[in-house]
Amino acid sequence: MAANITNKLVMIASSTGGPKALHNLIPTLKPTLDASVVVVQHMPKGFTASLAERLNDVSGICVSEAVDGQVLEKGHVYLAKGGTHLQLKRDTHRHLFLSEVDREPVNGLKPCANITIESLAALSIESVICVVLTGMGADGYKGIKALKERQSIYTIAQNKETCVVYGMPKAIVENGMADIVLPLDEIGKEINKKVGVS
Repeated sequence: MAANITNKLVMIASSTGGPKALHNLIPTLKPTLDASVVVVQHMPKGFTASLAERLNDVSGICVSEAVDGQVLEKGHVYLAKGGTHLQLKRDTHRHLFLSEVDREPVNGLKPCANITIESLAALSIESVICVVLTGMGADGYKGIKALKERQSIYTIAQNKETCVVYGMPKAIVENGMADIVLPLDEIGKEINKKVGVS
């Protein structure tokens, strides 16, 4: 397993219109991507397993629903389980792993991207790319703001024209936290370029 461990992370947050956007984005990620990918898509309990299966079926990169205690491996996409908040932690070997958190919904959201992203602030990660896709509200903004204060990250926002709802990316862009704003069909290419392949 050690050969598959990485200290690079791609964090994707999405909501309204997200499943369709993920079906566009995830298949463009290289199977040999030199990073783990964690996706927080606002969905109720019971729906994320089938979404992960569908994404895995159409992608070269491996996609699965997040499992509590699972160690992150590069070239793998982990979809946060609906109805459960997700944090990242380190084990005794300093490997990143997934940790489910049973807390109340945040502004009606469970999972909430802010909780996941904020958990990264306590960790030393070589490279973090945050991607904010279509969605209502501003989930992801607080987490990215907190993370930017602690370490250097690269933030990609989906452009208004390709969003179903330009809420979450708008909060990032208007507060000056987007390093780049891209149409949906160019985001995967940017991730592959910034992270590299193994």
